[in-house]
Amino acid sequence: MADLKNVAPLADFDWEAYEKGDSNTQESREAQTEAYEGSLNKVSDHDVVDGTVISMNKREVVVNIGFKSDGIIPMSEFRYNPDLKVGDTVEVYIENQEDKKGQLILSHKKARASRSWDRVNEALNNQEIIKGYVKCRTKGGMIVDVFGIEAFLPGSQIDVKPIRDYDIFVGKTMEFKVVKINQDYRNVVVSHKALIEAELEAQKKEIIGKLEKGQVLEGVVKNITNYGVFIDLGGVDGLIHITDLSWGRVSDPKEIVELDQKINVVILDFDDEKKRIALGLKQLTPHPWDALDPNLKVGDHVKGKVVVMADYGAFVEIAPGVEGLIHVSEMSWSQHLRSAQDFMKVGDEVEAVILTLDREERKMSLGIKQLKDDPWENIEEKYPVGSKHTAKVRNFTNFGIFVEIEEGVDGLIHISDLSWTKKIKHPSEFTQIGAEIEVCVLEIDKANRRLSLGHKQLEENPWDVFETVFTVDSIHEGTIVEMLDKGAVIQLEYGVEGFATPKHLVKEDGTQAQKGEKLQFKVIEFNKDSKRIILSHSRIFEDVQRAEAREAREAKKATRKAAPKEEPVVQNQAASTTLGDLDALAELKAKMAETAEAKPKAKKATKKAEPKAEEPAAEPVAEEPKAEPVAEAEAPAAEPKAEE
Repeated sequence: MADLKNVAPLADFDWEAYEKGDSNTQESREAQTEAYEGSLNKVSDHDVVDGTVISMNKREVVVNIGFKSDGIIPMSEFRYNPDLKVGDTVEVYIENQEDKKGQLILSHKKARASRSWDRVNEALNNQEIIKGYVKCRTKGGMIVDVFGIEAFLPGSQIDVKPIRDYDIFVGKTMEFKVVKINQDYRNVVVSHKALIEAELEAQKKEIIGKLEKGQVLEGVVKNITNYGVFIDLGGVDGLIHITDLSWGRVSDPKEIVELDQKINVVILDFDDEKKRIALGLKQLTPHPWDALDPNLKVGDHVKGKVVVMADYGAFVEIAPGVEGLIHVSEMSWSQHLRSAQDFMKVGDEVEAVILTLDREERKMSLGIKQLKDDPWENIEEKYPVGSKHTAKVRNFTNFGIFVEIEEGVDGLIHISDLSWTKKIKHPSEFTQIGAEIEVCVLEIDKANRRLSLGHKQLEENPWDVFETVFTVDSIHEGTIVEMLDKGAVIQLEYGVEGFATPKHLVKEDGTQAQKGEKLQFKVIEFNKDSKRIILSHSRIFEDVQRAEAREAREAKKATRKAAPKEEPVVQNQAASTTLGDLDALAELKAKMAETAEAKPKAKKATKKAEPKAEEPAAEPVAEEPKAEPVAEAEAPAAEPKAEE
């Protein structure tokens, strides 16, 4: 048994009064009760008071506010403050001084909420650093419990470096600065980055003050963008531009480095005012041109990978950092201007020939067409004059068609060599780009690498035959197919065309021939060399009219010459005859001659009469105007004698 200590009783204690229940003792008890109650705090429901943590466990926190009983608060209300310990002073809200069980009901959360708005505004005004509990993640950032108010922490304000995983901050208590408050909507924005930046600013000044160009430092890859890599140099950031990552071309920085990777970098440049630091990675290794094979020379074959494409050519990397340009003109023997994309694309493995090599300027030009034989070396043997081939139409001009027989072998078909008969105004009327066309080699221009070609020469010249068909003055049927200012184009047989001027298009009734009419045309000119046929429709009836008029004149002239040889009586009769009566006059003359031979006596009289008959013959020679009317007037009187 434990030893019991002797306790001496109060010397002045009245045991007798105590046993008898003396009223003085009762008065003393009331006084003691009053004194006890006076020692307690006077609190009211819904007050916010300070309390002291007297004990705590995982579920509850016991807080003494100086009341007759202690209050119990759930530990969850203190999760924003993981450093809570016994003896800390906390603010509590009195919900009920005594519940049914006589327990004091307190709330730390409500106490914070009742004072939170004022405290948040004070923190903003005073640039105070406060603590907050990260409750959860939300779109664009985090939700933080600050003084019982849900504040927004943007993702960009969590740290100075980009955050890849927001979830690692959920459930943590961190220090923040209030950076913005919307009084109308009671929205609060906090920042943790602002605390770090203040510390880093001092570090940056110290670090930049010690930097030197060419200095090699160790850093950590902080962020990767499409234009470069940000490196953390221990409180200050530097940028490695994408062109300074490697001597070769880099399309994506992730091909060279990865996040959180430790690398050595060299300082290329820095700006004290803007605190910008330019870093380099490739500068830590020798330039690849310095390590290029010294035996490499012009004419050697090399292999490489296409790294960049442009309209004018392709850049081929034959070694890391060593590139050569294949100009589009060195990609094919063809003279047609084309884009380099027609021959290759980025990523292609190609073989090429070194055309130029400048080690000092670090430039190299390559070619791939040199891997094939130049088709113009033996052009006379492969495409002799007169040979026939199939070509592909490449381009049109107003004067002809450019075609390609094979890659690098081009030729021109002049518009006049497309057809023997058809007059073509533009090559597009005859064929189209990309179509195949049969050609005949007419001439070889090796110096200018151009062939003169023809298409119509594949057939015999029909104008040799037309020369015998469309002779001058021959008449053919034709159709007017086109009307021009200077005349009309006439479609004749055999597919040949002729031309007629407006005056030769007048019809017999005086009207002008129109397009689409089918008429008879006379050939008035045929030129084989210029392949020209000149036609006339009006010449047909005009020539008939001229012939009739000429015959009439000739008949009239013959009548006048025959009239003086006849007797005056016969002459008068002949004056009234027509051309059709000439034969009858000839017969009459023959009968008169027979009668003269049969009657000798009359012969003498006839001879005497002949001179008199010849005298009027001189009158037609003079052709006096009055002679004809006289003959015409005497004709009626002579008719009865002729009938006798």
